[in-house]
Amino acid sequence: MKKFFLLFVFTFTLLISCTANETTTYYLIRHSEKDRTNPRDRNPNLNIEGEKRAQNWAEYFKDTQIDAVYSTNYNRTIQTATPTAFSNNLKVAIYNPNNMYDSVFQKNTKGKSVLVVGHSNTTPVFANKILDEDKYVNMADDDNATLFIITIKGDEISSKTKKVN
Repeated sequence: MKKFFLLFVFTFTLLISCTANETTTYYLIRHSEKDRTNPRDRNPNLNIEGEKRAQNWAEYFKDTQIDAVYSTNYNRTIQTATPTAFSNNLKVAIYNPNNMYDSVFQKNTKGKSVLVVGHSNTTPVFANKILDEDKYVNMADDDNATLFIITIKGDEISSKTKKVN
């Protein structure tokens, strides 16, 4: 009985320590360059430069384990996310920017590496929600190259940004 109890305590402690060391990484980007020929088009596709950048993102992430790819439900974000999702044999999951980083999203992404494609006004907000602080401001309208990287390991959260061309 004593051996069983010790085995139980050891197993329980091991499980607790494994989940405490579980790492979740979020890669947040804004959609690539969009077609601006029709200013009234609220759902434009990517332009040629944007298509190239979407491929460049897939190339950038080729040596990174990506477990899930999320996008808002707009042509430009889905088209930005698709090459990376395709190269990782994943489907693009749609998220609602009005409900970003809710409990369901947190549960579904815990312990994973996740690419999230949004907009100049949602990507920094998403980062701030994960961080639970107002660290980042809206992106410039011509900024399609900033990558936000947020890592959660146990109770520790770190973030950084970098330009990827």
